[in-house]
Amino acid sequence: MSHHLYAEDPEPSDRVPAGPLFVPVRSGPAGCTARMFRTPLGGRTAVAFTSAQRLAAALGGGQPWVRLSEPALRALAEPVGATVLTVDPRLTPEAPRATRAPGAPRVPQAARTAGTSHMAQASRTPHLRAV
Repeated sequence: MSHHLYAEDPEPSDRVPAGPLFVPVRSGPAGCTARMFRTPLGGRTAVAFTSAQRLAAALGGGQPWVRLSEPALRALAEPVGATVLTVDPRLTPEAPRATRAPGAPRVPQAARTAGTSHMAQASRTPHLRAV
């Protein structure tokens, strides 16, 4: 039986960001609060970014943020039901609701989303929306 040394593992099983993360916050009654988001399946997740540039690209340059370690962010998020931490997500806006003119033919949902379904499946990063 051969013994596998962890130092020789080319790809570690747990990917943990090194150093403090950039965490988006919003104003609250007691100061600032970490923003929580929803996954595509509706679960709550805490969100963090590995750089201020990535945070600004996803949420805009005016988004306030704080630097927190991963364990600190998890400790803040767990009491509010966010047990998942998503690092460097791509955020998507809410889909606009199409209005149909009276008498216009109805387009089935499958036909409206057929062109985008393969893109969503191919994505490696989950799309999130703000809570």
